[in-house]
Amino acid sequence: MEFRKVFDTIPDQFDKYRPRYSRELFDALIEYADICPGKEVLELGPGTGQATDPVLMTGCDYHAIELGEHLFQKMKEKYGQYENFNIVNDDFITHDFGEEKFDLIYSAATIQWIPEKTAFSKTFDLLKPGGTLAMMLTRSDYKTSDEELFNKIQKVYDEYFKPETEYEYGSFQYGNVVNYGYADLEKREFYGQRVFTADEYVSFCGTHCDHIVLKEPYKTKFYEGIRKAVLEAGDRIVFNDTYVLYLTRKPGNI
Repeated sequence: MEFRKVFDTIPDQFDKYRPRYSRELFDALIEYADICPGKEVLELGPGTGQATDPVLMTGCDYHAIELGEHLFQKMKEKYGQYENFNIVNDDFITHDFGEEKFDLIYSAATIQWIPEKTAFSKTFDLLKPGGTLAMMLTRSDYKTSDEELFNKIQKVYDEYFKPETEYEYGSFQYGNVVNYGYADLEKREFYGQRVFTADEYVSFCGTHCDHIVLKEPYKTKFYEGIRKAVLEAGDRIVFNDTYVLYLTRKPGNI
């Protein structure tokens, strides 16, 4: 199974444990793109709505495209009652949007699953002149809060984290968006914190694509090692999060 499809196997766990983003980030995004009733917005791969509420609640004409069937159903359960909510269960790479055009297209840790050329070229074509492409992601640090715990967890990874196929982090280059006609690229950062118990941290780890596909005999030993390390640290692990927001525009004369 493709890594971009494995999240669909754990919709409830994904909904509960995947990180959200700060209110300050959404305030900046909504102001930058001038999102309000009457504006057309497309969210790429919303998952179960980790970045949906603040945009949907502006009253904009919200659209989403979600690859996973179970994630799609979860989105419909959560937001189907809103008149301005629209979602399709399909692959952005191949979906035909017809004549639809958008004022804002945004992605919360999703666009990197799409080949760069398709991601940037297709979003560019789907935006209205002057429209915004926004891309957000979370970078997390738990070493600073407890280096001893961090080192113990790394030992567990070294010994038991043996996925059959490795996920290549960082292969998608957000800054390359300017090579596809976009202008005025900005990078903004916002901050937050999450605190997990041992059981919560194990459940959160189980939402990472390459962790979901771990096989025995490593899977059980890996999660047991992670749980033990956090329990010995007082049943507490602290994540200091940086929420990164990239903003760029399609020039208004195109």
